[in-house]
Amino acid sequence: MKNSISRLKQNLLLQLFTIGLRYLLGSSFVYASIFKISGIRFTPQSGENAPINTLPHFFEAMYQAGIYWHFIGWGQLIAGILLMSQVFSTLGAVAFFPIMLNIFVITISFESPGILLITSLMLLSNVYLLLWDWNKLKFIFLPEPRPYLDDNTAFLKWKGWTYSGLLLFFAIVSLRLFQTHQ
Repeated sequence: MKNSISRLKQNLLLQLFTIGLRYLLGSSFVYASIFKISGIRFTPQSGENAPINTLPHFFEAMYQAGIYWHFIGWGQLIAGILLMSQVFSTLGAVAFFPIMLNIFVITISFESPGILLITSLMLLSNVYLLLWDWNKLKFIFLPEPRPYLDDNTAFLKWKGWTYSGLLLFFAIVSLRLFQTHQ
């Protein structure tokens, strides 16, 4: 598996795809986190009067929990910026996984087909990113992993990707904060 992934990591299109995927997934979490950190509902209307076994009611319960709502937001923000940084993207993908898996299970539980498609794709994308960084993560799973050999190309290590990720992060936060204050 290691050799296959290392060979694939040499493909320029896959490198660009991976960088873009990190930006996309990270951006989605950063954007959604600002709602929660700012104490805003996920949906524009209260789900308080919705039937108890529906997604709007579940979102309302999380929103009403207060501290938990903010906690989710900060978790999403941290996972998002780590992913977008490119430098700490492996840690971001690891942090992103349990959050995304939880969101996926919620969408299955409430039978939301439209949202299920989106969360399924996000979870699969996260698994792809974890496999992409298998060389960095194998020590967790293998009883006797071989020594770490950095198989990232100079293109992937270019500092411009980090600066672009940080710029994108600040643009998303600024846009979202501007939207919440209108």
